[in-house]
Amino acid sequence: MNITKNLLFTALIGMATLTMYSCKAKKMIAKPDPAPVAKPTPPVEEKKPTPEPVKEAETPKPADKPNFNLDNIQFEFNSAVLKTSSFSILDKAVAEMKKSPDTKFVLNGHSSAEGTPDHNMSLSIDRANSVKSYLVNAGLNASNFRIVGHGEKEPVSSNNSEEGRMLNRRTEIKIDN
Repeated sequence: MNITKNLLFTALIGMATLTMYSCKAKKMIAKPDPAPVAKPTPPVEEKKPTPEPVKEAETPKPADKPNFNLDNIQFEFNSAVLKTSSFSILDKAVAEMKKSPDTKFVLNGHSSAEGTPDHNMSLSIDRANSVKSYLVNAGLNASNFRIVGHGEKEPVSSNNSEEGRMLNRRTEIKIDN
C-alpha cells in the first residue's frame, strides 16, 4: 500500500506540475493586437488636368542644301583611271547628289597638254565617263549626267610643270543648266 500511495502521490504531483506549467504557458502566449481601426480618409479632390499651352506650329528645319562645289577629281597620267585620292571626293558627291535626286549634272572631262589634241579629247571624255560610272554604281540615276570632253583647252594650271599637268588631268562636276 505504501507503494500505491507513493505512486498516487507522485502522479498527483506530476499532474499538478503539468497544470501549473500549462497555465503559465497559456499566460506567456502573446495575445494578438486587436484589429486596427481604420481612420476615415478625407475625400480626395480630383485635380483637373491643366491644359498645355498652345504651341505655335513648328516648322521643320530646312534640309541642308546640297553642296555641289566639288573639284580635285584627279586621274593617272594618260589614263581614265581615277586616283585613289578622288574616291573620298566622289563619295561626298554621291551623298550631296542624293539630297537632290532630280538635279541634272554635267561632267566636264579635261586633260593635260601631253599628247595629240584628238587623243586628249578622247581621254577627257573617258575620264568624265569614269566619274559617271562611279556615281551610277553608287546608286545615282545615269540619266542625271551629261558628259562633255574639253581635252587640253581649259587648263587650271600651267602645263609647263608636272604639278600643273597633274592638276589639269581632272573631271569637274557642275549643275547642268
